[in-house]
Amino acid sequence: MEHISRSELNILLVEPSDTQRKIISAMLAKEEIGQVETAGTVAAALKAIKAHGTDLVVSAMYFEDGTGLDLLKQLKNDPQTQAIPFMLVSSEFRPAKLEEFKQAGVVAILPKPFEPIHLSRALNASLDIINTEELELELFDVHEVRVLLVDDSRMARNHIRRVLEGMGLKKITEAENGAMALTLLKDQAYDLLVTDYNMPEMDGRELSEFVRFNPDTAHIPIIMVTSEANNAHMSNIQQTGVNALCDKPFESAEVRKMLMSLLGH
Repeated sequence: MEHISRSELNILLVEPSDTQRKIISAMLAKEEIGQVETAGTVAAALKAIKAHGTDLVVSAMYFEDGTGLDLLKQLKNDPQTQAIPFMLVSSEFRPAKLEEFKQAGVVAILPKPFEPIHLSRALNASLDIINTEELELELFDVHEVRVLLVDDSRMARNHIRRVLEGMGLKKITEAENGAMALTLLKDQAYDLLVTDYNMPEMDGRELSEFVRFNPDTAHIPIIMVTSEANNAHMSNIQQTGVNALCDKPFESAEVRKMLMSLLGH
C-alpha cells in the first residue's frame, strides 16, 4: 500500500483566531506539511470537508457556532468522514472536558501553547493511522486472530477497531460492557481481549479478573485501554493479570508494539 508522507498530507486547520491560525499554520509548514487549509467555524469546516475532503483535521475547542466536540461527533457519525483522524489543539485542561474527546476517538490532544516536538509526535500518530500496515506474526495468521473489543463508547470502539483493522486484524467482536463480554467469552474462543477500564455494570478490572480466574480464558492476553494509564493507582491493575496498559488516545505505534509482544512469539 502506498504511504502518505508529511509533504503529501492535506490538513484542515479549524481555529477561530486569526493569530492562532497563522501561528499553527507556520508550525505545520516547518513540519513540511504539504497543504494546510483553514476554517474559522464548525460550519465552515464541515463545508470544506464535504467539498473536497481532508487527510487530517486539526481543531480548536470552542467556536462561535459550536465546539470541537460537535465537529468531531459529526465527522465520526458520518460513514464518509468517520475515518478522518482528528487532532485537538486547546488550552482546556479540565479532565472531564478532555475525556469526552478521548472517548470519541481523537488521535491526539495538544495543549496551547505546544512545542514542535509535541506537534511532530501528534502528526506521526495521525500518519500511523492513515498509513495502515499489517502485522507480521510468527505464530498467528493476523487475519485469523480473534479479538474481543469491549468499550461502552461506540465512537471509541469505532476508533480502536479502525486502528486494529489497519494492522490486519479482521475478526473483531464488540461488546458494550464487561457483562456482555463475559457472555460472549462463554460461547466463543478469543485470542486477544482489548477492554476499556471505565464502564458501567462491570468495568475493565472486574472483567480482567473474571478472565484470569477462569481456566478456559486465563490464557487470553489482555490490553486495557484507559485515559488513566499514567496514573499511579493504575499500576495495581496489572496485578489482576492485565498484560498491557494503553493510554487514550489509542496510538497505532504503541499498540503495534504491544501486539507484537503479546502475539508475536
